[in-house]
Formats: sequence, structure tokens, C-alpha cells
Amino acid sequence: MCGRFTLTVDPADLQDSFQNYNFPKQFSPRFNIAPTQPVLAIPNDGKNTADFFLWGLIPSWSKDPSIANKLINARGETVAEKPSFRGSFKYKRCLILADGFYEWKAATESKTKTPYFIHMKDRKPFALAGLWDEWHSPDGGTLRTCTIITTEPNDLMKTLHNRMPVILHQKDYAAWLDSAPQTPDSLLPLIKPFPHEHMSAYPVSTMVNSPNNDRAELVLPA
Repeated sequence: MCGRFTLTVDPADLQDSFQNYNFPKQFSPRFNIAPTQPVLAIPNDGKNTADFFLWGLIPSWSKDPSIANKLINARGETVAEKPSFRGSFKYKRCLILADGFYEWKAATESKTKTPYFIHMKDRKPFALAGLWDEWHSPDGGTLRTCTIITTEPNDLMKTLHNRMPVILHQKDYAAWLDSAPQTPDSLLPLIKPFPHEHMSAYPVSTMVNSPNNDRAELVLPA
């Protein structure tokens, strides 16, 4: 599962890491992005431009927008088959921008869980594999929502949790953002654990447990 992440880099630094895409000139650093909140993502609509989506997928056919709370993640093993995801997997994919994420490690001797911050060793931002959709409400409003695809853990993440978000390699961005309909055979090879040797993790304060906390202290080592 991926339930919290960060995007703290300066817009200019994000642009430098994703030179083929367009970003807002300004946005606030986020140290504790939680489900139902806005996330910055690049949809495969052919514009190569990032926009804000609400985290928690509402399929276009859904009658109840509260389904978003249950669809913050999509398991990579079944994403091509599940009714909630298979349409977006074929037609509507996105890159969700991040520079770190959190996971909670359970202690064997108690029910206490310790939050860990996971990031790239070079501290650069990266792209999570996402799906998006547009939902039209009865009153005529439109919501653009997204979900993060997860997969089995790499060797680093195995020490913390049994799942991890799919982090895409830069060479695969264009394929993931192809606006043409895609088959599972073309996309499923991209859904795999990111190499652990490029990643690092350390424990952080339990302040991150509350989505109301969103400040720089959250990513400091505990």
C-alpha cells in the first residue's frame, strides 16, 4: 500500500528532472500528502502538462463518489482485470510526481508501528505509475481523480512492508503516457519493483500519522 507521500522540491528542480513536461510555475511544498487531497500528475492526454488531481479514483461510471476512499491504490497484479481500474489502465494513465513516501513498519513485540521515510539516494523527484479518470457529478461538476499502482516490495521495502508503489524508470515515461489504447502485454512489464540500490529509508516522527501535520520536520530522521 502507498498511503502518504511527499513533493517538496522547488518547481524549477522538478522541471529540471522532467524536462519534456510542463509544470505550474508555483506550488507549495507538501510533506504529508494524504488520500482525497490534490496531487500533481501528468495525464496521458497528449499535452505533457502536469495538473492537480484528487487522490482516490472515481471511475467515470460510478454512482457514488465516496468510492474514492477505497481506490487510493490499485494492485499491479490485477489492475488489468478489476472493473474499477481496467478502463483507466487501457486508456487513462498518468505519472504522479513525488520525492518520497512513507511506510509504517510493525514491531514484532508490540502493535506499535514506526513510520519510515523512503526516498531516492540522490534525493531527486520520481514518478509513480498512476491511473486517472474524470467523473461528472449530477449537478454538472467534473472531478479528475487518480490512484497509485502498487507491486511487490524490493529488498529494501521488504524490511518495512509487503507492498510498494510502482516507481517508473525515466525511459518508460513515454510508453506509460502514450495516449493510444494499450494492451496488458505492453504495460504489465513496467509494473515491477524499483531497484533497491537506488533507494534509502530512515525512521521519522509519528507526527506524520496525522494528515493535519504538513511541515518540513516530518521528513527529519527520528
